[in-house]
Amino acid sequence: MKFIKKYWLYVSLIAASAFFLYIEHVTHIEFMLHAAAIPIEILLGALIVKKYMERKEKTEKLELLMNIKMYVKSYLFRAEMRNLFITNIEALKYPLITMSKIKNASLEELRQMRKDANHIEYVSLEAMEPTIMEYVKVYHVFYDFMERAITYNFEAIFQDMVYILHFIQDVKLFKQNNPDKFFIHEAEKKPLLMEKTRKVLGDGIQKFLEYMIELKEKKPDVFYEIMSDYELSSQIKKK
Repeated sequence: MKFIKKYWLYVSLIAASAFFLYIEHVTHIEFMLHAAAIPIEILLGALIVKKYMERKEKTEKLELLMNIKMYVKSYLFRAEMRNLFITNIEALKYPLITMSKIKNASLEELRQMRKDANHIEYVSLEAMEPTIMEYVKVYHVFYDFMERAITYNFEAIFQDMVYILHFIQDVKLFKQNNPDKFFIHEAEKKPLLMEKTRKVLGDGIQKFLEYMIELKEKKPDVFYEIMSDYELSSQIKKK
């Protein structure tokens, strides 16, 4: 309906301009040329305003989506997934990082940690198991995040969440049938499953460090607050 209204508005303005040009051609009244220019000026003005409003709306929508993304990440990283990240980082052999080290790191040091995290090693296979089970515990978080990704059209995040949810389903299915066995030992027997396990756990470390870098750059107060909470939780967990 809006398209039809705009279409007829544009046609009417062009027709009005053509009409005045015809009158000028017949009567040779110079004023008609000025009159013919008015509808064209209105049409051009309307198109410029339309283009500006579309660009403004797109910018505002992008800013809204980025704010929503930041809010959701802040909630997840500060509350629901705190123990997952602490457990994952504590199991690392390389890079050798701690919550205290992250908290006190400079921006350049954080970036180096993230670079080092491209090649993650764990203390042992068994050390990976607690982190795997933490992923199972927060299944609902990844599911909720997937739904938000659908709602706000975050295609990349949606794909990431689906990948993690499939991994969690693999773990849950194995544990249902083998409650006393380690999932990581089963993954060790199957190269593709082991690859998926390492990817999920490794991506978790990388995403955590990327978010800390983002906060350190844009919201250092929030960074310090979050990392202080993580540091305290990590210390309590060890006692």
